[in-house]
Amino acid sequence: MIVALAAAVFAPAARAEPQSVSAFRAPEPNEIASGVYVMMGSGEAVTLANHGIVANNGFVVGPSGVTVIDTGSSYRYGRAMLDAIHKITPLPVQLVVITHQGPEFVFGASAFRDRGVPILSQRRTAELIRERCAICLKNLNRTLGADEMAGSRVTVPDRTVDGNTQLESGGRTLRLLYFGPASTPGDLAVLDTSTGVLFAGGLVSVGRIPELRNERIPGWLDALDEIKTLDTKAIVPAFGRLAKPADLDLLAEYLRELDAAVRRAFASGVGITQAMHTVQVPAFRHDKLYALAQPQNVEHLYLQLEKEKDQAGQ
Repeated sequence: MIVALAAAVFAPAARAEPQSVSAFRAPEPNEIASGVYVMMGSGEAVTLANHGIVANNGFVVGPSGVTVIDTGSSYRYGRAMLDAIHKITPLPVQLVVITHQGPEFVFGASAFRDRGVPILSQRRTAELIRERCAICLKNLNRTLGADEMAGSRVTVPDRTVDGNTQLESGGRTLRLLYFGPASTPGDLAVLDTSTGVLFAGGLVSVGRIPELRNERIPGWLDALDEIKTLDTKAIVPAFGRLAKPADLDLLAEYLRELDAAVRRAFASGVGITQAMHTVQVPAFRHDKLYALAQPQNVEHLYLQLEKEKDQAGQ
């Protein structure tokens, strides 16, 4: 099952028509607040045509250095981030923060490791990168090809935190927020205290169905509620445009309705294959990745319920 979950982020490639591939071009950094830049991905599934540039990441420029938040899906993208940063400031990159272990966020880290930049994550994220990201790297290599992924490798963070942490990086005060296991076991959100910009990482997506891998839905819902209590001026999601409070409510609605619908199907004796085809959350069917992620999410939650039932019967 781990392999299936690791592969969920990639669009099906078998028997696909040849894709028209444009030249690699990283997104231009957009300054959304003083010294805070975001590089927006497409929000689509990873394909050869989009070079894996699907997720959002960014950086914060302080008086003495730069802090990077997430690094994209390849060494090539990480290098492009470094080039983009150096066009904006001559200051050094002092720290990379990885918000979670999603493959679209971690493989650019090798470019920063080669520059001697410390890489930080929550402890469980570092463990999951070490244990599972080799599978994700193989899948990305299969989807994007060896040339696109050249130099990419599993890069385990060399600094970790367990809980909420405040740190000074590049002359800016950052709050690393850990709400407990949520969309993944080790989700971090990064709050720049001087501007109120929150990089929410895997906790928030806008207009895109989240892909359930190692989530705990009750903890995820609690995290969304806690984010809404923060004094934020902008929220950068993992995917999609900048988030508004209403977007957090929509994400919570999807998670609740999905969970309830799968539980109803399971309790009614609907088999897993039928459930994957029939359990729907119609209000979200126009979101990106719905056709791909919805049946996989149903399968994932159904298998969890089967496991709970088996454990209860022991």
